[in-house]
Amino acid sequence: MTHPRVSASEAHALLLERGYIFLDVRSEQEFALGHPSGAYNVPLMQSGPDGLVENRAFMSVIQAAFAPDCKFVVGCQSGSRSHTAALRLLAAGYGDVVEQRAGYEGTRDPFGRATEPGWRAAALPCSCDPLPGRDYAALKRHLQE
Repeated sequence: MTHPRVSASEAHALLLERGYIFLDVRSEQEFALGHPSGAYNVPLMQSGPDGLVENRAFMSVIQAAFAPDCKFVVGCQSGSRSHTAALRLLAAGYGDVVEQRAGYEGTRDPFGRATEPGWRAAALPCSCDPLPGRDYAALKRHLQE
């Protein structure tokens, strides 16, 4: 399956002009340090004792919290987790999934030089405080409904 991959500024335009929502698939800790304003957080990976481990509830939380016709822009730190998450959303039947390719922090070459700015470097709206109901703890509660 393929899906569109867009820059941070193109992703922002989709949110403003076409009714997409931003799904941040970084860990709760990363999300708390800063995220696109208005983003929802459902981590693809979670912090464990040995680093990041797969969040086995990822798709269950998505399906409980978001309608099948939801339009997503998916982002992460630099672009790799968002790619995996986008493929999982498409496989689960979500048909309108766009990946923000450079993530929140942007991409770098092997020498550490920026190759594409992420959301923050593009000076797009950021927040450390999620809107009510958009953090992972709140979204997990949909599983109990």
